[in-house]
Amino acid sequence: MQTFNNPFKQKLIILSFGILFSTSQVMAATDLTAQENFAKARVKSLEKNMDHSKHFEPIDKSLDFHGVFYGYLPCNDCNGIKSTLSLKQKNNYLLVTQPAKESSKETYEKGKYEWNEDTRTVVLIAKDTSNKRQYQIKDEGTLILLNSDGSPMSKKSDDYTLIRSDSAKTREVHIH
Repeated sequence: MQTFNNPFKQKLIILSFGILFSTSQVMAATDLTAQENFAKARVKSLEKNMDHSKHFEPIDKSLDFHGVFYGYLPCNDCNGIKSTLSLKQKNNYLLVTQPAKESSKETYEKGKYEWNEDTRTVVLIAKDTSNKRQYQIKDEGTLILLNSDGSPMSKKSDDYTLIRSDSAKTREVHIH
């Protein structure tokens, strides 16, 4: 008996192994596709039993309305008041003010803020006093200080403006 001496037999054996090898790869790919399709079908059947209504509830936009706002506000007995308002998460705020005069100290005020989309205002409620401050929301990056009754401070509202730090792209408004 001649083993693999015939070139035709050698080619036939090599071709057979090649077909078997490529068939096993195709079967593996087919099995993988079948498994993926089964997993997708299973997820879809489980999702039918889930409550998706929570995904459509309105998002509380006040959670996104935070940042640091800078401004230089007018003052009757000084050249101005440097103000930094930090609206933090969980509706906390920190307001730092410093009059522009020699040896003036910074004052700090902490508290909670309420954000009202309907009236487009932010109301600061101080922690230590019953002092309230109101700001009109001009846009995402601008707040305008209002009187305690919610009316504009003056006709020139630009004088009472605080600009969010990422909107200004500079801290020059904070320098005096």
